[in-house]
Amino acid sequence: MSRKEKAKGKAEEIKGMAKERAGEVTGNESLQARGKAEKAKANLRQAKEKAKDAFKK
Repeated sequence: MSRKEKAKGKAEEIKGMAKERAGEVTGNESLQARGKAEKAKANLRQAKEKAKDAFKK
């Protein structure tokens, strides 16, 4: 996995976690759901990059 893509995936994951936590604290279910969605998207990106790395070897 390239460093750039790995960093991008991790940044998305952290951003999603922050939104999810903010939604929990404020009671904003919409914000919480958006955070969960961003985390899921980041996890898929990371899985895709790991799969690409596995096929390169």
